[in-house]
Amino acid sequence: MRTYKIGVIGGDGTGPEVTLEALKVLNAVERNSDFKTELVHYDIGGERYLKTGEVLPENFAGELRKLDAVLLGAIGHPDVKPGILEKGILLKLRFELDQYINLRPVKLFPNVWTPLKDKMPEHIDFTVVRENTEGLYAGTGGFLKKGTIDEVAVQESVNTRKGVERCLRYAFEYTRKRNKNKTLTLCGKTNVLTYAFDLWERVFNEVGAKDFKDIKRDYAHIDAICMWMVKNPEWFDVIVTDNMFGDIITDLGAMIQGGMGIAAGGNINPEGVSMFEPIGGSAPKYTGQNVINPMAAISAAGMMLEHLGEDKAADRIEKAVMATVTEMPSQSAGKMGFGTTELGDKVAKLV
Repeated sequence: MRTYKIGVIGGDGTGPEVTLEALKVLNAVERNSDFKTELVHYDIGGERYLKTGEVLPENFAGELRKLDAVLLGAIGHPDVKPGILEKGILLKLRFELDQYINLRPVKLFPNVWTPLKDKMPEHIDFTVVRENTEGLYAGTGGFLKKGTIDEVAVQESVNTRKGVERCLRYAFEYTRKRNKNKTLTLCGKTNVLTYAFDLWERVFNEVGAKDFKDIKRDYAHIDAICMWMVKNPEWFDVIVTDNMFGDIITDLGAMIQGGMGIAAGGNINPEGVSMFEPIGGSAPKYTGQNVINPMAAISAAGMMLEHLGEDKAADRIEKAVMATVTEMPSQSAGKMGFGTTELGDKVAKLV
């Protein structure tokens, strides 16, 4: 029997609550599978930082490299200045573990409310592949004459041939494996960002023409992508883009699929350890109230299993989630009709 060593970071606020439900479902799906998981829990987040003054233990990334995958709840504490935990934990781990792909399925489940009029599950089913370790998030830049009337702030978008090509190759391969419309759309801004997206567009066409002739290539500016995601989401199969644009359109994608409570994502290193998480934040004001939707965390666990090659188990989780949401009120993603633990129990019984 295969054994996977999984790191678990519940994190802050309601993160530990939704993570607990994801682990409940993971445990349930294991019972009828030929694999098992060995969990390693880590106390990482705002509470630890407030107690110790340390964001991450020394060589924490090295510890995570010994694992098969990581399941994360949420990071963000109201008593910690914004940016400390986000940069010190999330971005630091993405960069140190070279998780150069952010994978975001945007899929509307049956009976889940969407703000898009007349759109159904068959219209909203695409994936965003976001470059995850370069661009504006590389942290290149600085201040000149900070705090004075002549202050200058510069932040540069870093795009390397290696980083762009490996992201695009992953997106092409993913589009081929997804086997839906076999269409990969590059999202950029070639008419204004003429250096960065000249590189993206050239590599996109070179790699596609040489190694992925079976995949149709398309291009759209970021502003057009935002419009069409709202007006015609059915046009998209897989979208690939840089770090900044990906950050924006994945949140838009979360809303059109029913809200943050249903959206899951993965920070992927195809050659190393990857980390999976619900997209919603820590929502600290709801901590301990049993009112947070755990479906995103449960779906993140399903994404993790798919990444590990356990496709059948991942499919069982998705089907169980879909069956469960049909019992929830469809008026709004925020009106669950059941508590956090109740929903976890329902999914666990169905896997």
